[in-house]
Amino acid sequence: MRFRGFRTVLFASVALVPCAAIAAMQPVAPQSARKADTRKGAARPSASVPKRAAAITTEDIQVFGGGSTRQMATISSSELRRSAPGTSAMKVLARLPSVNFMSADPFGAYEWSTRITVRGFAQDQLGFTLDDIPLGPMEYDTERGINVNRTVLSENIRSTTVSQGAGSVEVPSLSNLGGTMQFYTADPSLKPGGTVQQTFGSNDTFRTFARVDSGALNGSGTRFFLSYAHSTLDKWKGAGSNLYDQINAKLVQPFGDHTTWTTYFDWSDRKEIDYQDLSMNYIHILGPNWDNYYPDYAAAYNAALGTYTRGENKTNDALDAAYYAGSGLRQDFVGSTTLDTALGHGMTWRTTAYAIADAGFSTWVTPYTPSPNGAPLSMQGRDEGGQRYGLVSNFAWRYMRNDFHTGIWFENNNYIQNRRLYQEPLLGQGQPLSPYVWQNTQNAFLDEWGYVFNTNTFQFHLYDTYRVLPNLQVNAGFKSLVSTTRSGILFNNPAFTGQDTLPSGGLTAAAAFLPQVSASWKVTSHDELFFDVSKNMSTFSFSGWNQGSPFGITDANAFRQEQKSLKPQTAWVYEAGYRIHRRWFDGLLTGYRANFSNRLLTIAQGSIINSYATVQNVGGVTMNGLEVSGTIHFPRHISWYNSFSWNRATYDNNYTTSSGVAQVRGKQAPNMPILMWKSQISYRYKGFSTDIDENYEGHRYVDYMNTVAAPHYFITNFGASYDFGQLGALRNLSLQLNIYNLLGQKWIAVVGEEGNPLQGDYQSFMPGAPRQFFGTISAHF
Repeated sequence: MRFRGFRTVLFASVALVPCAAIAAMQPVAPQSARKADTRKGAARPSASVPKRAAAITTEDIQVFGGGSTRQMATISSSELRRSAPGTSAMKVLARLPSVNFMSADPFGAYEWSTRITVRGFAQDQLGFTLDDIPLGPMEYDTERGINVNRTVLSENIRSTTVSQGAGSVEVPSLSNLGGTMQFYTADPSLKPGGTVQQTFGSNDTFRTFARVDSGALNGSGTRFFLSYAHSTLDKWKGAGSNLYDQINAKLVQPFGDHTTWTTYFDWSDRKEIDYQDLSMNYIHILGPNWDNYYPDYAAAYNAALGTYTRGENKTNDALDAAYYAGSGLRQDFVGSTTLDTALGHGMTWRTTAYAIADAGFSTWVTPYTPSPNGAPLSMQGRDEGGQRYGLVSNFAWRYMRNDFHTGIWFENNNYIQNRRLYQEPLLGQGQPLSPYVWQNTQNAFLDEWGYVFNTNTFQFHLYDTYRVLPNLQVNAGFKSLVSTTRSGILFNNPAFTGQDTLPSGGLTAAAAFLPQVSASWKVTSHDELFFDVSKNMSTFSFSGWNQGSPFGITDANAFRQEQKSLKPQTAWVYEAGYRIHRRWFDGLLTGYRANFSNRLLTIAQGSIINSYATVQNVGGVTMNGLEVSGTIHFPRHISWYNSFSWNRATYDNNYTTSSGVAQVRGKQAPNMPILMWKSQISYRYKGFSTDIDENYEGHRYVDYMNTVAAPHYFITNFGASYDFGQLGALRNLSLQLNIYNLLGQKWIAVVGEEGNPLQGDYQSFMPGAPRQFFGTISAHF
């Protein structure tokens, strides 16, 4: 289920802009929101591999980042493969210190529910790339980016590198106030062959993956791979199947020994049926397995008329507990071409051109606006579509003790978003609209609003890593970033918006000098100290009417004032740590601090019936944290990894609304646990491997006043596989078993997917899946 609109007026009329908050603060009116109340005047709520990616040791999880001036962590493809096929790479990253991944489904595939935070920075405050392609903040909708799950199959990821404190200045990103995650695709094999893989499991899971590698086609090493995956994943509660189809292809063409041309292509088609968003009140009264009525249209129809048959009337908001269905449909194309060449004398040049095209249709069957035929329900559909074109070009020169890097990034992003209503049938007089079907916009009975946004972004970076001594290196550099977004109105329905015209115009976020300084000192061959200091900026988000961004405010005069005074959000990030490497032990101790400035809030003004939204700068957030992690390498193929992390993120200022002063100063930011503990015991012997991992998360507040929280949880996962080696024409025939939530815990997986109120309970929780079993058979040929 998606957001039901600007319901903030019921909760002291306050909501955060999505990019505004630290520590996973999702807004009450998030730009990724899919649904909104339709009542008038109110809304409810490669051949040449980058050096930073190639330096992977035999460790499957390289947490300790030896030699880096920042805290880096790398996860290899073999670690990804230990999870059930189809598991999101972001979920695997949750094994790292201070990384918190939330998802309502066992695979982390149900995108509306997925959230990832690193050291308290929310997903829309991090930077993500695939090879050199900027993925933006990976919101559910595609205003500024696209989720990695839609750009590459997990089987085709070679490795993932995470910078937990702050990413390098060269990372192309609009949003990384905090760290970065860089995903790298695998190259085609030099030998011809392929892979076939079949997964079965709980909830009638059926996933098929196939990949063909051409091998070297000629003496120059021309080669490609083509892969396809189809997945059917039934919801673990309620009815409906989530359907995924995806194609990846990659071509590598070497030119001699020093130049390589690489082309990558991705196509993705996703159809997801929603889980119901729950409040604590719903969970306590209706139970964690409460879900939408789909496909029982009659029950939803009668509930919209006030006839409740399943106990909804015992809750504090029966109508919000009684939805029929919601869904998200997405089709995406991603393409890139890269030229990587060595110029001689220690110089290399790498340039990537890319294009991304997205189309989406998000639905919600609303009980708040009847259809013209008299049915008490109608389908709200939000269309979106975007095209992004860009160029990333980097030059590196190793000269004496210096490693110089410089480069540019340019991107043009054109994005359209609109919302319409579609008629549902009278009971017994036809089939309800299918949540799996893209509706023809010509069939809408009400056009609510439509926007077009165009964004141009330019980034320049320059840095040098200087080896002062063989055991001491210092990195210093900066980036300059400017991004301008202009909005235009495609259509406006004054009867719905209450405005004769909607605000439109441009906003620019710019910073000429965003510095970064870091250093690492190998005190001994086994002990290392490091520190990093950086400043980053996040550009302005954008979204449609009343959707919780500077462009979504409802008052034209307020928007004109924004254009003059609004400042982009910035953050200073500091980290320092100690790494230790021994034959039997690897360890890490890191402390960090972040000072977040220009926190932007969307604040509703006026009455409930005639409210309008403005965006205000309401101060900052101070965050302090500590990480301790280590791996013990026992004899006889056993290793034991543990990490403990503590994060305290508090607001620096109170702020004033039309309802009075919001006393949030000193309160913990919602959605993010203060304490986390991760543990994994692994055993490897010849073709057999097994893992047991534990994940503890402390309580997470849903409101800014810290009065309602999801309780802590402790989840255990198990995995085992056996590789039989070669059997006839098959190579590496293997069987794999994965059990998620081994102990069958009942737990709240997601907090804040529908936003956060100022105080009290809110329909913004999703329980996690119960115990799940998945088996996989795979073979190479």
